[in-house]
Amino acid sequence: MEKIRIQKMIADSGFCSRRKAEELISKGRVKLNGHPVKLGDKCSFKDLITVDGERLNMPRKKNFIYIMMNKPRGYVTTVSDELDRRCVMDLLDDVEERVYPVGRLDRNSEGLLLFTNDGEFANNIMHPSKHISKTYRVTVRPDVNDEQLVQLSEGVEIDGKKTMPATVIVKEKQQGRVVLLITIKEGRNRQIRKMCEAVGLEVARLRRISVGPLKLGMLKSGTWRELTPEELRAIRTAMGKVK
Repeated sequence: MEKIRIQKMIADSGFCSRRKAEELISKGRVKLNGHPVKLGDKCSFKDLITVDGERLNMPRKKNFIYIMMNKPRGYVTTVSDELDRRCVMDLLDDVEERVYPVGRLDRNSEGLLLFTNDGEFANNIMHPSKHISKTYRVTVRPDVNDEQLVQLSEGVEIDGKKTMPATVIVKEKQQGRVVLLITIKEGRNRQIRKMCEAVGLEVARLRRISVGPLKLGMLKSGTWRELTPEELRAIRTAMGKVK
């Protein structure tokens, strides 16, 4: 029987993303048939995999699901929260499959957030090498000048590393506020907020409106829907994996 890497098996089970699975393995929280594992170890469907003692359910044929949500402000992007804050999973009560967020939006950000139980799909969306673009509608204060726009476009240093070039468009200008459309092709922690802070701009509102070819459109805040077959083909094409 063909064996696959344990982190992929965990991701395919819908327990978490492949990146998270690799983190769990590195911390010694994953066991294969009762024995600790290391990155690179492989397994089959006949093997017993546990995470913190919890047995994973790994069906031979998985019913993959792909969801788009318009995340509201005030929700944290996590499966559960030890501080008992509102989680995005609270908005998916009627989803029968066990899914998890693809990437994240911070608590005060809103907009397009994807969910799936397809570990390979999630990994491809998030992996830097795929360069999947993400566009944000960003309201900043009090104003923005040409120098700041150039800095954001060319890249600024955050957390000791320069960001990749971005596309920055001034959408609206009013007294004391400016609306920008910022498109990036990487997904570092709180990247848009940190980029704006680095050039002296205060972010008043941050909303993600697209991930690659996937558009938020008119989806109401706090609601979700499954991706259409056309949207799945489009995002897989963007990832270089046409199916």
